[in-house]
Amino acid sequence: MSDTPWLTVIGLGEDGPDELCSASRNALEQASCVMGSERHLSLLSDAKAEQIVWPVPFSAGIEQLMTRRGQPTVVLASGDPFWFGAGTTLAKRLTRGEWCAFPGRSTFSLAAARLGWPLEHTLCLGLHAAPLTRLRPHLAPKRRIITTLRDGDAVAALGRYLQSCGFGASPCTVLEAIGGPRERVTEARAEALMDHGFAHPVCVGVEVSGEGDALPLTSGRADDWFEHDGQITKRPVRALTLAALAPRPFEHLWDIGGGSGSIGIEWLLSDPSLQATAIEPRTDRVERIRVNASKLGVDRLKVLHGTAPGALRGLPTPDAVFVGGGLSPDLLSYLESLATGTRLVANAVTLETEVLLTQAHARLGGELMRIEISDIAPIGPKRGWRAAYPITQWTHVL
Repeated sequence: MSDTPWLTVIGLGEDGPDELCSASRNALEQASCVMGSERHLSLLSDAKAEQIVWPVPFSAGIEQLMTRRGQPTVVLASGDPFWFGAGTTLAKRLTRGEWCAFPGRSTFSLAAARLGWPLEHTLCLGLHAAPLTRLRPHLAPKRRIITTLRDGDAVAALGRYLQSCGFGASPCTVLEAIGGPRERVTEARAEALMDHGFAHPVCVGVEVSGEGDALPLTSGRADDWFEHDGQITKRPVRALTLAALAPRPFEHLWDIGGGSGSIGIEWLLSDPSLQATAIEPRTDRVERIRVNASKLGVDRLKVLHGTAPGALRGLPTPDAVFVGGGLSPDLLSYLESLATGTRLVANAVTLETEVLLTQAHARLGGELMRIEISDIAPIGPKRGWRAAYPITQWTHVL
């Protein structure tokens, strides 16, 4: 394969070719094909190359692009292709010598310039191809957010979502066709966004305000953040369990016996680079885990219906494993065969499971801890301590 790039990714703004650098213009002149959205292609009035409208779904366009490998080709993207743009996806499929890119003015930079917000202290999100629920972990008073959206109708959906979370009072600035001759700026509270019509492309600046609940930053969120049928690792034990799992950037967790999904969800809330797979044998709980993950903005949680250890075969290798239910000699034997350095954390309530953990600790070492928690409960007209079932927790690094 030649080291000369055959693919050029060009970030195009609302001004079209007028803002392009000379290198971008040269790439367009030499290209045999230009791929992009109808909106972007319409800006190239004098282009001589074959023009191909990028198909839906986006992945179909990638496959079509790959058939042109080695031929001079240009892909048009919005603004900066490597900030929530197509450039990142394309670069994963190619070697570095096959492509080059010329970014345009970023939507986020333009929006910050209009709003007067320091970009380094503003959360930037690309929700043009992602659910609005990804906002949920970030919704807290005083937070400033700039987000791209799918289309004009998504602005009203954003307003409804913020209102449903208790942040309908948030001042919003809607920026349509920013940086071009059609630019329009509209200011309104989130709850009033449904009263306006907006056009694509669009981004919104949100200053979060209202009486809604902010999701705490630390592990051990209140149990009522999760839908459950009683099968949930309770808040204090969950906090201790997450501390034992010790999530680190870019790691992958197996959450075996997912229940409500609370452990996997809180693992993912720790950092956006983390991944997790929840394994749950009951169909109703599988769906509940998915609902909880979506509601709390971590829809990237993979949920697998099955029973361990059989369901574990073929999964991406974990860096940490939590067993909240269903521990058996077969499962324990399988986990012991995982790669050196894998962290195991298992919680036991029953005597039978506790015996397994005690034996494992005797053979393999690690830490064995008994967690006993009591809370206040009425005793006639007075109060006393009510003990929960004690938890035995084994932590071990293979």
